Amino acid sequence: MASGFFLDGGMIPRAAQRIIDERGEARHAAVSSTAVLEFRGRKHVVRLVNISASGAMVIFPHLPNIGERLVLQLLDRGVVSSQVRWVKDGRIGLSFASPLQ
Repeated sequence: MASGFFLDGGMIPRAAQRIIDERGEARHAAVSSTAVLEFRGRKHVVRLVNISASGAMVIFPHLPNIGERLVLQLLDRGVVSSQVRWVKDGRIGLSFASPLQ
């Protein structure tokens, strides 16, 4: 049974702004600025902020649970299975089930 407890960026305080990029791979601007995200049985057009081989950041006003599995349809790459890694200020970070080619 789900507890109803959500982990979002507002609940995880950070004392200082990041001053270095700690990411494992480069992020790129998305080829298309939009995608379709399936969230709890409904499809939503979302704006892609950036994308890498292993994940993407999208603007999404709803609050999915950390770890929730979502389907993302990229206009230039088709359907990609993903998992929510973080949620903060109307944006969500998704990691892909398998790397994009």
